[in-house]
Amino acid sequence: MGYILSEEGSELVATVRDFCEKEVKEQCREFDASGEFPADIVRMGAEMGLSALEVPEQYGGTGIDAVTCAAICEEMARADAGFYTTMSASGLALRPVLIAGSEEQKKWACDVLLEGGQAAFGLTEPMAGSDSSNTKTTADKDGDEYVLNGRKCFITNGGIADFYTIFAMTNKAKGIRGISAFIVPKGTPGLSVGNHENKMGIRTSNTTDVVMEDMRIPQSALLGREGMGFMIAMKTLDMSRAYVGAGAVGIAQRAIDESARYAKQRVTFGSPISGHQAIQFMLADMAIKTETARAMVVQAVQRQEMGLSYATESAIAKCYAGDIAVQVALDAIQILGGYGYSREYPVEKLLRDAKIFQIYEGTNQIQRMVIAKSVLKGK
Repeated sequence: MGYILSEEGSELVATVRDFCEKEVKEQCREFDASGEFPADIVRMGAEMGLSALEVPEQYGGTGIDAVTCAAICEEMARADAGFYTTMSASGLALRPVLIAGSEEQKKWACDVLLEGGQAAFGLTEPMAGSDSSNTKTTADKDGDEYVLNGRKCFITNGGIADFYTIFAMTNKAKGIRGISAFIVPKGTPGLSVGNHENKMGIRTSNTTDVVMEDMRIPQSALLGREGMGFMIAMKTLDMSRAYVGAGAVGIAQRAIDESARYAKQRVTFGSPISGHQAIQFMLADMAIKTETARAMVVQAVQRQEMGLSYATESAIAKCYAGDIAVQVALDAIQILGGYGYSREYPVEKLLRDAKIFQIYEGTNQIQRMVIAKSVLKGK
């Protein structure tokens, strides 16, 4: 079971898997416990190009196909979901630039990631999570500059980013049509990092507030035109959600791997519990859910690559994969029994990591709204 890849794609995924097994998997368990950011591991991943997977070939990227990219996302999350989140967040921040940026902006941003840098997507605010129309960050025009004031929260890579894509209101009277998008380099005067989140899961990712206080940026920082920000953000999320699904599949696959390994070793009543039909049925259901989610991810990313509509398919992939990742991780804990509840074994971490996949990049309730609208329109 798995992805059908080209020979080149298979070799690339194998390389990533080998790196994650040797440098990420066990090391990040220690960082999860301490809450420290694994800077050296992230640096090695960036040097491998794992934060630059979204860079198009014309700007120096590898030009890998969408299914191979999804398989790489799964491998990273299978090793550590926080590491996957860190790497993928740079691609999320790059997408608005690729959607609406000028050639100069695209080249600059792609070069940053190709050189091992990181980026952050600055949309969420304390009162503007699922409801982006409630954005409070403002961008007031002053001559040939914009002056930004506001606070973003739960920003992945917020404290380590080399550039940020920031969404702010340029015209409050227009509601969502008054939101604009900007590209902001680190070190811009008035830009600072606020609260660092002490999270339940994905603890190896950096999550902070990003604060703008009278931050002046040139008009050339605007992505596209004023008022395009909401459209850019929604298109970005539509494109990225399938890859979030791939990350969730990685967690579920790791849960299956750990459960099967334990079931073959744990002996009760004179035989391994893998011989008990109750355990076999649990493992089978875990595999069915995981392989179904993987197939949904593949369909969504292939539709993107083919230029077909994909928003609903991406929502389905993200929603289903996020839900089953939580359920499969719970089942893994049950199979391991008391050890599953102990930090001596990794499955409790999988559950903590899995939960965020039902929340970030659009909660699964929002995904269901997107899916329902498509159903009601007869699509």
